[in-house]
Amino acid sequence: MKRSDINEIIDEADAFIRSFGFTLPPFAYWSPDEFLAKKDAAKSLIDARCGWDITDFGKGDFDNLGLFLFTLRNGRLADLQRGGGMCYAEKLLISRQDQLSPMHTHFIKAEDIINRGGATMVVELFGSDDEGKFAEDKGGMVMCDGLARSFEPGEKIKFAPGESLTLMPGDWHAFWGEGGDVLIGEVSTVNDDETDNVFREPIGRFSTIEEDTDPKHLLVSDYEKWFG
Repeated sequence: MKRSDINEIIDEADAFIRSFGFTLPPFAYWSPDEFLAKKDAAKSLIDARCGWDITDFGKGDFDNLGLFLFTLRNGRLADLQRGGGMCYAEKLLISRQDQLSPMHTHFIKAEDIINRGGATMVVELFGSDDEGKFAEDKGGMVMCDGLARSFEPGEKIKFAPGESLTLMPGDWHAFWGEGGDVLIGEVSTVNDDETDNVFREPIGRFSTIEEDTDPKHLLVSDYEKWFG
């Protein structure tokens, strides 16, 4: 992805989020130089990879295969492993109309996916085999707004604003917006996007960036380069 396109997506996403009365935290608006100057105080944000996250999954076709995310807060894997402390995470996502987030699951993360506003969110579901691998012939059970619901393999469930879906590790899912763009909330256990995203097809979680201009704000994938 071109950095100029990423900067534009950030501006569009911020306006979309604000249109629903939600304002991102102050660190969202730091310039790269401001972030660098505050890196010691912001160590927990950097280590937890909070912030802007825009991906085309390495395929170079963001309009059709991509996702916008902003990690608002993220806990500590060590706390999760010992069973106490900061064991949660929260994100905002924007799934554009007909923009696919490809089929994947998680080994650790359980998540509530909430339609916070906009159009209809569509989630396609499959179950796992005994080894946790994608099973084309298996359905399963999920929670929709706190109510148990079975699903058939490949079933597409639609969620209007305010409605939600709870997914457990091993629930394979893909999603997109129908009829327009969707603001999605995600509340989950501690999130590790580098190791706990398991895609059905070989695919990259983060984009390769062409630096055709300076970044307006840093992405979480920029942190290693900027902060070491």
